[in-house]
Amino acid sequence: MVKLYDGGVYLVHGTQIVTDPAQLPGLCGRSVSQEEGEQGTMAYSILKAHNQSGDMQNLRMRFDSLTSHDITYVGIIQTARASGMKEFPMPYVLTNCHNSLCAVGGTINEDDHMFALSAAHKYGGIYVPTNIAVIHSYNREMMSGCGRMILGSDSHTRYGALGTLAVGEGGGELAKQLVGRTYDVARPGVVAIYLTGKPQPGVGPQDVALSIIGAVYANGYVKNKVMEFVGPGVASLPIEYRNGIDVMTTETTCWSSIWTTDQATKDYFAIHGRPEAYKELRPADVAYYDGCVYVDLSTVECTIALPMHPSYTYTIAELKANARDILHACEVKANEQITGARLDLLSKVHDDGIYVDQGIVAGCSGGTFDNVCAVADILRGHSCGNGTFKMSVYPGSMPAYIALMKNGALSDIASAGAIIRECFCGPCFGAGDTPANGEFSIRHTTRNFPNREGSKPGEGQMAGVALMDARSIAATAINGGRLTAATELDIDYTTPRYFFDGSVYEKRVYDGYGHAQPDHELKMGPNIKDWPEQPALSEDLLLKVVSYITDPVTTTDELIPSGETSSYRSNPLRLAEFALSRKDPAYVGNAKAVHAAETAREQGQPLPREVTDVYAALEKTVPVDPANTVIGSTIYANKPGDGSAREQAASCQRVLGACANLAREYATKRYRSNCINWGMVPLLVTDPEVFAKGDYVFIPGIRSAILSGKTEFDAYVVRPGGEIVRMTVSTGALTPDERQIIADGCLINYYRNH
Repeated sequence: MVKLYDGGVYLVHGTQIVTDPAQLPGLCGRSVSQEEGEQGTMAYSILKAHNQSGDMQNLRMRFDSLTSHDITYVGIIQTARASGMKEFPMPYVLTNCHNSLCAVGGTINEDDHMFALSAAHKYGGIYVPTNIAVIHSYNREMMSGCGRMILGSDSHTRYGALGTLAVGEGGGELAKQLVGRTYDVARPGVVAIYLTGKPQPGVGPQDVALSIIGAVYANGYVKNKVMEFVGPGVASLPIEYRNGIDVMTTETTCWSSIWTTDQATKDYFAIHGRPEAYKELRPADVAYYDGCVYVDLSTVECTIALPMHPSYTYTIAELKANARDILHACEVKANEQITGARLDLLSKVHDDGIYVDQGIVAGCSGGTFDNVCAVADILRGHSCGNGTFKMSVYPGSMPAYIALMKNGALSDIASAGAIIRECFCGPCFGAGDTPANGEFSIRHTTRNFPNREGSKPGEGQMAGVALMDARSIAATAINGGRLTAATELDIDYTTPRYFFDGSVYEKRVYDGYGHAQPDHELKMGPNIKDWPEQPALSEDLLLKVVSYITDPVTTTDELIPSGETSSYRSNPLRLAEFALSRKDPAYVGNAKAVHAAETAREQGQPLPREVTDVYAALEKTVPVDPANTVIGSTIYANKPGDGSAREQAASCQRVLGACANLAREYATKRYRSNCINWGMVPLLVTDPEVFAKGDYVFIPGIRSAILSGKTEFDAYVVRPGGEIVRMTVSTGALTPDERQIIADGCLINYYRNH
């Protein structure tokens, strides 16, 4: 059972939920105000310890360490270099777990890795070589600590189960930390995730995570808030089980997460040779939360998230009982989201059940020691069969891999016909174990967005991914691909003890923190390019709407695809060629045409007739100064930016000449921050029906308005034929720094100018 409370709650002594504050004196001997209660959360104390503003309503934070992987760190370091960085001011972990397939795109992936190693030498960083560990496994093992804060350029930067408040953000926010600036945000709300009971055998962390995601995603219950895991049920969960739930909190659109700590947490740090990283974290005797998600772990069932989102959840039993109706509805929903090939799920329904073609257990969510041991317990002595179904397992780190070799788990898995892979994040974003066209894959990974398995609908290729727990994937494997919940089996789970062997890190990881070598040469492969120059925001702004997306939510994968684009993340202009390629293939050409008009304006050349006609129409209503008005493109989407933290979802638009986004709301803080850091105005509209693709939007006085602190201003829609429609646009709240970044044109310009 997952229950959402309608409003705020008090938690008394860490165990009792109270909705009526009048009850507090009888329970704790005194009245407690909401303000005092807010200060009783674990999140509040950690935020306070890292805040440099002196104002707990408006935070300016410095983090304890940073982390990035090999499709984000080049752009971040290039931004920081251009902004004046001389060395890394804090530990910065550079992992190599995304662009690990070095044959893709020639030498360019390994060129990025060599850039990172040289940067670790030059600036004093920590370099984790390819296939040694995935980003979040390494940070859990080596960088987490109770009360610490970690900022990562991957959206699944979550180490709350280890007492670490971790945040996934776009690269611009890491660049700010690298040049000594702060992470600025209004203090987020905190929602209690109250756990009680104990999971039944066969129910794994992904089942619990998906149950929570399914309950809170669509209604935005925890959006941009901290999820604080409390209650007696926490103690019933092993640490790796908690880690598996915690990493999936990103899919709720929360800002971060934190858990109470206990002996199990203490043991984790001791096992990893870092006992000093532990301290007890608990809420105060009375703590106030902005909401509460009540989870009875004993009632959670084996769960599946159908394509194309982790929130499309059903229990496996419910799906099997209503297979045709549910899968048909999923097909319809999915095929509305994609362009090109169609998803076919009904063909997977046979007389004796639903059959899938592939099972994957991988990465930071699936490839934990405990999960892989559970897979081995189920597969031991069985066979995955020699039919269509195939299975792969990717342990999350080499220390886990070594432990799994020593206890025989990998041998049991391989003997059943499953493939043991390296430490690699590929299956999470479409670069590993890509299914055949028409196949259906079940995965214990982080996401199942459109094309996350690597297919290309626009080229006639389509596969589907459902998220499931490792245990049910293994149960399905021994039944030849017939969808099976792990609770349908009678398994003796051995839960072997974990022994951490960190010698591989000592031998292979380069730790240069505190030992920068300024004269060390950066290795710049031919694909590594500097960011192109970006113009400052002009007083007036003319935007052409070149893409108009009406989906309820637009993911970062749709703004800039994962998978095939990864090798080009170090080359801004080449990467931009992929922008919106799966959602709106005409976008790049349309954006370039607008950019050409701006280039003509900058060079004093005649403007295109379409633009001069727009100005002629505007002159009848509002004064215009074409010579001093930047012409830029924009996209409209109802709710853009769900999913990944990758800044390229914004920067690709920017290098093609975009100056703004138009939206009803932004799906995540991190995408809105990416727009701001790349000089694109994050505009909000309440009546998007008044403009359409191909229309122009003129916003006079926008620069002065933003710099003066205004958040709402007039805009004029110019329709084909010259019709003018007035509307109001707004930016929402902006910090003083954010206003200046937008005015300067991007974060790099801001640091150069100030």
